[in-house]
Amino acid sequence: QVQLVESGGGLVQVGGSLRISCAASGSIFRINTMGWYRQAPGEQRELVATITSGGSTNYANSVKGRFTISRDNAKNTVFLQMNSLKPEDTAVYYCNAKVGTYNYWGQGTQVTVSS
Repeated sequence: QVQLVESGGGLVQVGGSLRISCAASGSIFRINTMGWYRQAPGEQRELVATITSGGSTNYANSVKGRFTISRDNAKNTVFLQMNSLKPEDTAVYYCNAKVGTYNYWGQGTQVTVSS
């Protein structure tokens, strides 16, 4: 079992920055990839960014150059630094951890970008 707890969401103005965090606990040694997904009202959940245990990253085209995913293996935490935020970035952001083919999810944290 893996437990994920997100933090750091909130309200920010267009062009602003925000960093959200996800702390993992439990069977963390089994995690291979961690990432962030988001879901806006009425939309499907979509990939934002992922990072492997080796540090390789992958980003959605819509956030490339603005968002940075990183991880602190000592603290079992993954971060998402979001810069130059746009109204279309407004969503609930969910932390994800993959163990084999199984996905664990956090409870989500709301990010709202106001214009």
